[in-house]
Amino acid sequence: MGPGAVPPGGWQLIRHWQFSPNCGPRRDGLTPRFVVLHYTAMETAETAIERLCDPEAEVSAHYVICESGRVTQLVPEGLRAWHAGEGEWQGLSDMNSRSIGIELDNDGRGPFSEPLMQSLEVLLRMILQGWHIPCANVIGHSDMAPGRKFDPGPWFDWARLETQGLAARRGHDRGPGDPDLESFAKLARLAGYTADTDPETLLAAVRLRFRPFKAGPIEPEDFTPIGHRAMWT
Repeated sequence: MGPGAVPPGGWQLIRHWQFSPNCGPRRDGLTPRFVVLHYTAMETAETAIERLCDPEAEVSAHYVICESGRVTQLVPEGLRAWHAGEGEWQGLSDMNSRSIGIELDNDGRGPFSEPLMQSLEVLLRMILQGWHIPCANVIGHSDMAPGRKFDPGPWFDWARLETQGLAARRGHDRGPGDPDLESFAKLARLAGYTADTDPETLLAAVRLRFRPFKAGPIEPEDFTPIGHRAMWT
């Protein structure tokens, strides 16, 4: 699908190229198996793009989506962008070599714009289909780097992606009657949160994804989105 083409659903994806030098070959012959979502946490998308193209910054992403829905591609999908950093998911490290990174124009303090979300949905469909990536492999930066990263943050509408088959659907079973952090940590690691961190940080990361703005002691509902009844009965 070329720039300016109207994809299924009618939303026109406006795409532009601005090449970033901050990239290289994927290591060990790896190809994209995941998509990692970020927020820019900067004043404007243009400022974020400038930084992501600055050789001295040593950071980049494959795409930036601005509030208006405009999509700027910085790195070819087949190359390794420098967006994920240290972290792990499903026991796998070097997520830069295993993923495509998408930066979303948002400061982490409020909702994501509707045009941005519509462009993201179209872009995700194209990436998942093009690389045969399952929707369960669309994750947030905070999922693979709990405690170190917090994007795309509590305002990001993961449930919206789930209903469209663009992210893993959360569970709905009731949690255990007597929840504890150690059991929760084991379940979280089975769900993919394998980065080396403590149970409290894992709880905060899972809540950021599935129960944003929730605080306080662990609850049965914290188990619900990442497991099913057979795992705690």
